[in-house]
Amino acid sequence: MSERAPELSIVIPAYNEEKRLPRAMARIGEYFAGRGMAFDDFEILVVDDGSNDNTMRLCEEWRREMPSVRLLSNGKNRGKGYSVRHGMLEARGRIAIFTDADLSSPIEELQKLLAAIEAGNDVAIGSRALDRSLIEVHQSRFREVAGIIFNGFVRLFTGLPLEDTQCGFKAFAREPARRIFEQQRIERFGFDPEILFLARRHALRIAEVPVRWAHDSATKVHVFRDSVLMFTDLVYIRWNWLLGRYPR
Repeated sequence: MSERAPELSIVIPAYNEEKRLPRAMARIGEYFAGRGMAFDDFEILVVDDGSNDNTMRLCEEWRREMPSVRLLSNGKNRGKGYSVRHGMLEARGRIAIFTDADLSSPIEELQKLLAAIEAGNDVAIGSRALDRSLIEVHQSRFREVAGIIFNGFVRLFTGLPLEDTQCGFKAFAREPARRIFEQQRIERFGFDPEILFLARRHALRIAEVPVRWAHDSATKVHVFRDSVLMFTDLVYIRWNWLLGRYPR
């Protein structure tokens, strides 16, 4: 008899997360335990992106306490986009979610995304922009303005009618969304607009959901360097589309 697939898959991309990951794992475990979910109802896929700290050792320890934890390795540092794609293509749950290791959006907000999926959407994305009163800890004003400007470029290059593509908290009905990650090409921080562009191209229904969010000062996103790289990724998305690299 084949092993029963879990209902939910939680994908966590991790690069040198020995400090933040244990807290995230504990909170996720407590959340599912509080909802009466058994270990075989969900899986947590930690995708190690070539960490050179104790991230992998800590994950092995968590696997002994939570049998639902799966550890995947990229072998070397490839980027957040690559890690998310790796995890989403390995996920077995009916619904697959990816979230950041700092849980900037609390795991309790997951119910909002799941409700949007159950309402008939294929993709549900957390949004900071739809209700900014839910932001518990703001970024610097410079980062917030840079994010607003970047979203304008996202709309210009992709046509996506979304207020916030960069919140690292997204849920997908796994089977219809699999083609997104199979076609995803961007491997670093600029991957979010690409997967949402692909979702829209494949006529998947996208819901943008306001969620609580708190900025973590230990963020891995460098506002200057990564903003430039993410802009070039938008050009790359447009170029791929024009060359027919995103077949329907």
